[in-house]
Amino acid sequence: MLKIAYDPIYAHPLPPGHRFPMLKYELIPEQLLHEGIITADNLFSPNAVDEPTILLTHDADYWHQLRNLTLPPKEQRRIGFPLSAQLVEREVRIAQGTIDGCRYAFEYGVAFNVAGGTHHAGSNWGEGFCMLNDQAIAANYLLNNKLCTSILIIDLDVHQGNGTAQIFENEPRVFTFSMHGDRNFPFRKERSDLDIPLPDGIADDEYLGLLKATLPGLIESHKPDFIFYLSGVDILESDKLGKLALSKGACKERDRFVFEQCKLNNIPVQVSMGGGYSPQIKDIVEAHCNTYRVANDLYF
Repeated sequence: MLKIAYDPIYAHPLPPGHRFPMLKYELIPEQLLHEGIITADNLFSPNAVDEPTILLTHDADYWHQLRNLTLPPKEQRRIGFPLSAQLVEREVRIAQGTIDGCRYAFEYGVAFNVAGGTHHAGSNWGEGFCMLNDQAIAANYLLNNKLCTSILIIDLDVHQGNGTAQIFENEPRVFTFSMHGDRNFPFRKERSDLDIPLPDGIADDEYLGLLKATLPGLIESHKPDFIFYLSGVDILESDKLGKLALSKGACKERDRFVFEQCKLNNIPVQVSMGGGYSPQIKDIVEAHCNTYRVANDLYF
């Protein structure tokens, strides 16, 4: 069964005119239900991740400032969301949703979180709409509980997973792979284990060629027993922040190739959705839903 972490709290209210497309978190499960790809049984509402698990990844002072709503205004602006108790509740439930998704991935091969992919959050900072790094928290949870020994994080959002890279810079059991726009946010990059910086305007064939030339070798050489996949759709030509030139078809083929490699090698994969900023919300939702469609076709 395709298990998907989702709760209405994911669609957090924002000030009028805010550029983050929160509405997509309502529309993605609605569209999948409408098409009959899933039923209500596929969805699960996560609880809040506990503090000891958060502190495996994030600095205690930073977490306590978030929890107590005392994060300095400058740091709140860096995140880009007005800090509130509801927003923090949202974050801790998203993180638990990714952990729960790992358990389902062990059982079914793949599992999703409608939100997450908060890869700009480092050990002691948040930025770029990211406060707690859900996949890093889940990876450390798996390692700490001896549920796996080698993890590959595949980050194909258009923006570098700088927080993820920083968190795992001295952790040999986690290999971080980020394929991202070279001249895009964050403008101060961290060092992933493998970074592939992409030029502005890269299109379907070149992008897919790079991915297909890289990923099988990473899996072969590092032999992960668990994979996290960040499937941002801000690589689309229509994206107002992405600067790349991929079609929806190529984005879907990207997802298919990642899942095929996971399945071929019998490696469970947890998927968080990451970014998408096309002007038309329907384009964002369609591209995200393609990720679920492909997984459903391949696994179920």
